Amino acid sequence: MVKPFEELPGVIKVTSGYTGGTLENPSYEEVCSKATGHYEAVQITFDAELLPYKMLLEIYWRQIDPTNPRGQFFDQGQSYQTAIFYHNQDQQRQAQESKQILENSGRFNEPIVTEILPAAAFYPAEEYHQGYHRKDPIKYIRYRQGSGRDAFLEKHWSKDKDEELLRSKLTQLQYEVTQEGGTELPFKNEYWNNEKTGIYVDIISGDPLFSSLDKFDSGCGWPSFSKPLSPEVVKEKPDFRHSMHRTEVLSAKTGAHLGHVFNDGPTPEGLRYCINSAALRFIPKEEIEKEGYGEYRSLFPL
Repeated sequence: MVKPFEELPGVIKVTSGYTGGTLENPSYEEVCSKATGHYEAVQITFDAELLPYKMLLEIYWRQIDPTNPRGQFFDQGQSYQTAIFYHNQDQQRQAQESKQILENSGRFNEPIVTEILPAAAFYPAEEYHQGYHRKDPIKYIRYRQGSGRDAFLEKHWSKDKDEELLRSKLTQLQYEVTQEGGTELPFKNEYWNNEKTGIYVDIISGDPLFSSLDKFDSGCGWPSFSKPLSPEVVKEKPDFRHSMHRTEVLSAKTGAHLGHVFNDGPTPEGLRYCINSAALRFIPKEEIEKEGYGEYRSLFPL
């Protein structure tokens, strides 16, 4: 669990150790005895300006089997069970939301059982446990392969799996729009005249993209927004298809085609994000917290 985090820009230090048990400064042998109640864990020190906590969570889910309540691969027992230890309410909220999003994604056939627990005292493991992937890279590679970890991660996170999930999750129209840059018919799509209050999220990843507070009737027949929820949730690139020069809007997280942005929107920004309904899912304000987007509830006072 050290190597995937250690390679990320913004990570200052990754320490192997033990947490959540009853014995102070336990040894590896004591933890393995299953009598102390500790988890084997890694403590990550990171710069939140360079590496958002949300990204740490995304990396974490891609390293484990979150459906196994007994342990991980060859390693079975309480100390090998998966858990996220939060240090404040914001981390707790983000961890719970990311868990719910993974549950809703359909990537796994079994329930997500990883616990989300308050951080307890953390005790660094013995020196020979620190940076093990660097000290004995051959054994590290053999373990990942022999334990079944690499095969499991390849099965559930490979491009083939992503394609399979997309095909099963999306309608034909949604796939054509998001993956092939298609465009749905104006005035005959789900949200062009939706006047309900809430947020619009990426149909693939569930990432929040737009708010009803920024939606306006542009008369074009597609949902129009004056701005995204935050600049980093979308990316833009020149689009010269169909003998036109336009600016394409894509989801920063998934790279899915969303629509185009034009310079004929309302002031002060003067922008019109013309977005396909098929690339979005609408979440009304009454369901925002239930759906795992509690941080956006404050946008819509009761």
